[in-house]
Amino acid sequence: MLVVEKNGQTTIVSGWRAWILAIGVVLGVVAVIGLMSFVFLGIALTIGAVLLVAVPIVIGFAIVGALFGRRP
Repeated sequence: MLVVEKNGQTTIVSGWRAWILAIGVVLGVVAVIGLMSFVFLGIALTIGAVLLVAVPIVIGFAIVGALFGRRP
């Protein structure tokens, strides 16, 4: 049995309608969690790919800078 209160009016949902409503809510939550996981996975892969390219370039600049840098 589900109790929904909207604008001060209470509605009670029971029986097969409650099951359908509960299944709909669960499917909606699962869909939102799945979408968020794909977004976060995409962000993580993008950051990883950028770091995979950027870190060796920065290390190369550091080595070149150390070789050609002036020291007192």
